[in-house]
Amino acid sequence: MISKQGWINLYKPKNITSFKAINSIKKKFSIDKIGHAGTLDPMAEGVLPIAVGKATKLIPYISIINKEYEFTITWGSQTTTDDAEGKILFTSNYFPKKKEIEKKINNYLGYIDQIPPKVSAVKINGRRAYELFRNNEIFEIKPKKVFIENLIITNHTTNKTSFKIICGKGFYVRSFARDFALDLKTYGHISSLKRSKVGKFTEKTSILLDDLLKIGQRHKEINCISPTISMLDDISAYEIEEQRDIENLFFGRSIKIDEKKIINFSSANLNKKNIFLFKKGDVVSIGKLDGNLFKPNKILI
Repeated sequence: MISKQGWINLYKPKNITSFKAINSIKKKFSIDKIGHAGTLDPMAEGVLPIAVGKATKLIPYISIINKEYEFTITWGSQTTTDDAEGKILFTSNYFPKKKEIEKKINNYLGYIDQIPPKVSAVKINGRRAYELFRNNEIFEIKPKKVFIENLIITNHTTNKTSFKIICGKGFYVRSFARDFALDLKTYGHISSLKRSKVGKFTEKTSILLDDLLKIGQRHKEINCISPTISMLDDISAYEIEEQRDIENLFFGRSIKIDEKKIINFSSANLNKKNIFLFKKGDVVSIGKLDGNLFKPNKILI
């Protein structure tokens, strides 16, 4: 049984749900606590950050990090799921030219309103949208504010265009394909989708699901777990040295820290920002500073 905490930078393959992917790891290595940040559609592949042990408490801090996707829109048809797995709803013989697409891109940078796909995990009156869709129930999803940092064309043919996008939390690439196509006076859906980056989790440093499961046949422990603190991006952190401080934190007590030793001490309003306390790579507490006094809000010991 694996008891340590940390992150696995998993590369999820196509045709498997995010839940099934982490469940296979949980069973293989007898992990008590495991979770993932940012669900990937079954048809999508790519980076899926997995938290092990008490690192599961840090998932919200990974979920808000901007993500990078590489995807292809096939022009000329809209589907029920906004991807290649759905049934065709509408078709068009019009395929947009590259110059037309480039002109529209600037209109989508920054914050935009987006309606999630009907087949999504968005809750409607306590029920998941995909459940309502499967039951052929009539429902509406309200638009949400989402953020696009950057969007570029990587390849273009007559009926297909590939893109790379950097976007924020809650962004649906399938919804973008649907809306972008309509804006170009045609229809479109996602025909391929890959998440290539989530903060410090990159495709280059990820491990394939099959390779990870094979490792377990030769080793008693997973040897590719990254320390919890190493994968948290843009944070202020402080390493605990005294065992007495660890004991005080365990009981929820405040401790004094040396502000000069805070890593990424860049915020003018540090008292408004979370400070992550760690020891030997593992986050032990998250809290706020009041002068040089650290007040814990969350304990991971």
